[in-house]
Amino acid sequence: MRGLENQVAAVTGGGGGIGRHICVRFAEEGARIAVLDIDAETARQTVEAIGDRADARAFAVDITDPQSVKHAISDVVAAYGTIDTLVNNAGWDRGAPFLETEPELWAKIIAINYQGPLNMHREVLPLMLERGRGKIINVASDAARVGSSGEAVYAGCKAAIIAFGKSVAREMARSGISINAVCPGPTDTAFFRDFAGEGEYGEKLREGLKRAIPMRRLGQPDDIPGIVAFLASDDADFITGQVISVSGGLTMHG
Repeated sequence: MRGLENQVAAVTGGGGGIGRHICVRFAEEGARIAVLDIDAETARQTVEAIGDRADARAFAVDITDPQSVKHAISDVVAAYGTIDTLVNNAGWDRGAPFLETEPELWAKIIAINYQGPLNMHREVLPLMLERGRGKIINVASDAARVGSSGEAVYAGCKAAIIAFGKSVAREMARSGISINAVCPGPTDTAFFRDFAGEGEYGEKLREGLKRAIPMRRLGQPDDIPGIVAFLASDDADFITGQVISVSGGLTMHG
């Protein structure tokens, strides 16, 4: 894709799952990658997985802590000089019916899935404004578009980050900065397996989802990076404020 060679892509939650696959895809496109994760060891493992295909470096960050984000972004800029693309991929949830959850759990879900991306935007946008260009891709969820039983607070956070992204996309459009959202559907990751469980209930949930998805399968982590790379490329320079589902047709929005 045009324009990805040598650009600097910072990916949160880059230590595993979808995030690792996004980092690898950027490497294949010739980008330089800042692998950001709260778990420094998994971030280093992603760097090792990329190997000599690209200049990739690991950075530890707690996206819920504004000072941790400030220091991490400063370290990335010291290493690479700038950030061309930010992918807000990090996320977390614990599935349960809403009335069985408590405010302490809500606070953690909100901090990671909503406040975390806000912290990242706040530190990275000034860098992009200074250069007059940049791309931000927020990894949301189809749960934000249609709701999801057992994920009410998580779905609310992902809906909030979509609306936030659209609003800031309007503010930044004349500055050469685009902001878009990618919404994975049910994707076979450790995150999903932890949510669904490995017992009979989990298997019934997986099979039910497969029947509901027109393509008759769960998503795979490698289904997501292509659209992320496209939105980061020069081919997407006239696209901003958009929400794109990658869900095998589970949701179809006009």
